[in-house]
Amino acid sequence: MHQFAHVAIDLDVTADLSVSVPAAGLLVSAYAAGMIAGGPVVTTLTARAGRKPLITGLVAVSVLANPGSAVAPGYVVLVLARFVAGLIVATFFALAIATTAAMAPEGGQAGMIAKVALGLNLGIVLGTPLGTFVGHHFGWRATFVAVAVITLLALLLVLRFVPAFPAPGGSATGELRVLADRGVQLGIVLTAVGNLGAVTVFTCIAPLLTEVSGFDADAVPVLLLVYGTGAVIGNVAGGRLADRALMPSPAWMLTALAMTLVLFWLAAGHRAAAAVLTFVLGAPAFAIVPGMQTRVLTAAGAAPTLAVAVNASGFQLAAGGWLGGQLITGVGPRARYPAAAAVTVAGLGIALAILCRDRRVRG
Repeated sequence: MHQFAHVAIDLDVTADLSVSVPAAGLLVSAYAAGMIAGGPVVTTLTARAGRKPLITGLVAVSVLANPGSAVAPGYVVLVLARFVAGLIVATFFALAIATTAAMAPEGGQAGMIAKVALGLNLGIVLGTPLGTFVGHHFGWRATFVAVAVITLLALLLVLRFVPAFPAPGGSATGELRVLADRGVQLGIVLTAVGNLGAVTVFTCIAPLLTEVSGFDADAVPVLLLVYGTGAVIGNVAGGRLADRALMPSPAWMLTALAMTLVLFWLAAGHRAAAAVLTFVLGAPAFAIVPGMQTRVLTAAGAAPTLAVAVNASGFQLAAGGWLGGQLITGVGPRARYPAAAAVTVAGLGIALAILCRDRRVRG
């Protein structure tokens, strides 16, 4: 949930800390930079650790990091706190994905991964509107306190229900060697570029809805709930599609996402259309996730944890925050939509290239 707290606090941070909207958006980049740095490092250093103690420790770090953000005295300290909070996320996500995939039946990996990602989407459906409401009425610092409390509840659930998996038999060297595989590399690039368009819009969706589409600030939590509902539906559908056709599925969803972004650009000034497209945008944006994750997982073979951690490390989130900030500074917030569509088309090109490569290898 806590990565989406940034959406909830963007408008409040700009006023309280006297920074611009692009600067507030860079909080997402700081968080993602922590994911980038922490994903490979933390995953490599903990390659031989027992799964349950490791998961417990990672969630505990998250519990402590969010109060640190809440008490940050200024913008620089807040950025540093978000960086620290991001350090453990990629490893946690990789552990969840790898463990779930190992328990999946033959041909059902993408569907099982979609169920894990469903938790992320529920964080959007429930957490983002809640965080926006809390931040709007009690201040952005209260948002991080609320996230810390919810994360503490998650820690208690981990302690109670996660079984004591044995430590993996692989080595850090084996995990690192997987990153040299061309199939893994292409899958990671696809994830970074393919998600960049949706993230470019989502990192600043609150001011887009208020400044471009003309909604009141009080309507933003409801619209984020609408987005999250689309994300949940898209995630479940994407898992089923990826189990049937692994690589064609992301290509189809990237096409739908690019078209939606173009429509949003054209109709962003009309509130009714913007409300509908907010729902539509969430569906393909999250339908691509199970297929992309499964692609990297299967390409990595017997040592998937580090590959999945790097895949989830969030480069696209950092780039999205930077790109969106530059667009606002240069030509205005509405330019995010066509720019995001163009980047999504680039991701589609990568997906088609991977599909052609797979056919050559099989043929």
